[in-house]
Amino acid sequence: MINLQQDAEGFIRMNRHFPESILVSVTFSDGSVEEVSGKRLNQAYDEALAEFRAQNHLDAKGFSRYQKSRTNPGNKVDFVRIQPGIGD
Repeated sequence: MINLQQDAEGFIRMNRHFPESILVSVTFSDGSVEEVSGKRLNQAYDEALAEFRAQNHLDAKGFSRYQKSRTNPGNKVDFVRIQPGIGD
């Protein structure tokens, strides 16, 4: 089982997808513990990635459509915001 700890700002460190069938134990900043499926965390990761790409003007695959003179800020997220009750 994978154990994750939520930080004070409400994020967990997640820089990749987990297997969908795995259960992940998440300890929230308020002390509560919840088991969440890998599938549900993957959905939260995909939502955070889509929001990141939209804010940075990247297309759906993460490519910048600006001229080459601009730098690409990256194409992934390392932290995902979650809240208690995510597994419901």
